[in-house]
Amino acid sequence: MLNKATFAGGCFWCTEAVFRQVPGVKSVTPGYTGGAVANPGYEQVCSGRTGHAEAIEIEFDDEVVSYENLLRLFFATHDPTTPNRQGHDVGTQYRSAVFWHFPEQEAALVRIMDELRPTLPPGAQIVTQSQPASTFYPAETEHHRYYELNPNAPYCRAVVAGKVMKGEKVLDTLQQRGLAD
Repeated sequence: MLNKATFAGGCFWCTEAVFRQVPGVKSVTPGYTGGAVANPGYEQVCSGRTGHAEAIEIEFDDEVVSYENLLRLFFATHDPTTPNRQGHDVGTQYRSAVFWHFPEQEAALVRIMDELRPTLPPGAQIVTQSQPASTFYPAETEHHRYYELNPNAPYCRAVVAGKVMKGEKVLDTLQQRGLAD
């Protein structure tokens, strides 16, 4: 059955590229959510004044990959302990957030964060926001499949490629345990 997940974990070029490689993921759309401005554009969101996060909306087959395993991949491929920052990308638009679509997703998020806490360095805390899903605005066309179309762009080589490689390793581990579990 097709299901939906919405995650914000820094630059959507990174998160889109990571989740495109997951078996059972049917589509990944970069965009904006969690803010107060209708139909925001990239420049508006980058200003940090709209309240939106750069996010991805994933359509996935939950008989192939579980929501819980998508969350595990999400947490493994960004830093959920830094507020409003991922690497050199700084601002509320780069915050870590999960926008859940129904209460079962919220409960799964709580379980996965509880699973993750004991693995964190001493003193580190998860700052990932948990919010009900709101209107998702797809990003401008030039942001879709950005890594795939621009693998040699400096940001892609310096940042996105490393996240994709990390995602591949995490995905291998999850596949060994069974993606739908």
